[in-house]
Amino acid sequence: MRDIRREEDEISRRLARSTEIVAKIKESEAELFRQLAQLRLDPAIQSELDGRISSAESKARESLKSHGKAVDKAQKTIEELEAARVSLVERRRNAVADLAETQKSLDALFQQVSAQLKTDPAYAEKQSAAQALGEVADQSMEKTRLAEQDREEKGKPYRDDPLFMYLWDSGYGTSAYKANNLIRYLDGLVAGLVGFQKARPNYAMLNDIPLRLREHAERQEANAQAAEAELTALANAAADAAGGRPLREAKTKAEADVQAIDAAIVEAEDKRNEAGEALQSLTNGSDPALASAAEALAAALGQEDIQTLLAEARRTRTGKDDTIVAQIDESRTRMREEEEESRDLRERSKTLAARRRELEDIQWEFKKQRFDDPRSSFREEKLVGDLLNDFLRGGISAASYWDQWRKSQNWAPGNEWGAGNNSSTRRSQSSPWGDQGGGGFNWPDNSFGGSASRRKTKPSSGGFGGGWGGGGNSGGGFSRPRTGDTGTRKHSGFKTGGGF
Repeated sequence: MRDIRREEDEISRRLARSTEIVAKIKESEAELFRQLAQLRLDPAIQSELDGRISSAESKARESLKSHGKAVDKAQKTIEELEAARVSLVERRRNAVADLAETQKSLDALFQQVSAQLKTDPAYAEKQSAAQALGEVADQSMEKTRLAEQDREEKGKPYRDDPLFMYLWDSGYGTSAYKANNLIRYLDGLVAGLVGFQKARPNYAMLNDIPLRLREHAERQEANAQAAEAELTALANAAADAAGGRPLREAKTKAEADVQAIDAAIVEAEDKRNEAGEALQSLTNGSDPALASAAEALAAALGQEDIQTLLAEARRTRTGKDDTIVAQIDESRTRMREEEEESRDLRERSKTLAARRRELEDIQWEFKKQRFDDPRSSFREEKLVGDLLNDFLRGGISAASYWDQWRKSQNWAPGNEWGAGNNSSTRRSQSSPWGDQGGGGFNWPDNSFGGSASRRKTKPSSGGFGGGWGGGGNSGGGFSRPRTGDTGTRKHSGFKTGGGF
């Protein structure tokens, strides 16, 4: 992202220079027309033509001067915002390092408390009960999943029959069915045709069973959560008794600091992006004052009498005429080349902006999923090599690139979620990151809490990165908050050149 921002800034500077070059070429062309007029026109007509050109030229020069000041101011604003953003990134790096040290101390304490609790009969009894309840909850959820799968697969023939679904949706055969006598008669014929009376109970049961099973599974889950909450209370009390409260409070504060910095980084990025868009509007030819002045000069140079003057000079063969005409042609060729290069630069700028926004989205998800936790690692080294290059060149989409990160990520063994951190598979379906519920500890193993089969090797929410506000696996979708973003998140097919 740093390299992309640097190239975006360079493109903006080049576009600003290009605008100045085009304006100076037009001024030079105006001077050449004056010289041509001196050779071919009488003094009275020369004076009139010179007056028109000079007026437009003066207006263009003033507009270019004001435009240059606006560009310089916009570039200075971007530099200041970028410096502030870089400072925030450095602050975050230091804050995360402090948080890692606090976590390291907590892990050591938790290992000590873990050994103590393993010898506590009361805790062992509650742990065994919690494990049993967790297994029951797991089994209930698995039955629910299978029933819901059956509903999707076995219910498809019913849903694919438009006549059956018409009767089903109208409530035919139930007290909810409302129709006049004629419609009832016709619907009865349809029901007989598709065998609705026999099929309806089967389809109703196919839909009803998963609902009942899910209600049961949710009750079992609530029981498991209550048992885990008791374990959490015992474990946290033991940890506090061993001196863990100051460490826990320090960790909570450090987490809040990182969270605040992350919010400030997003704000800084958005402000910088807005400033970049403002600069682009100045350098892409959409500055109204500059465009108006340029059009006035172009109109003055494009008037019929001037074009006639040029055409006549081309038809004659004098040394001075030929030299001036050649210089006019050369200046127009240079201007076309400059404008063509500017168009290419603007296209590349759009592509770079799209890539940067997508990388900002990925970075946000990365922190939100807490992948920057020191206990997080990645199997695939190509993520910051070939795959990153493929993404930057337009070979793969941002969603696909982010999915590669998610699939490659691992958590270090022995850092599973502990009691009370709401890490079960079932809970992740409705609240992937759970709720710390008052700031329980991140236990470094699964000695505490429910069934080991229910444990995920993923630290709880509220730690490193941007996972404080809930969320969960994006599945390729991005949730980074944006203010005033007028860009698009669609993946561009434009093949970038240069460094990408």
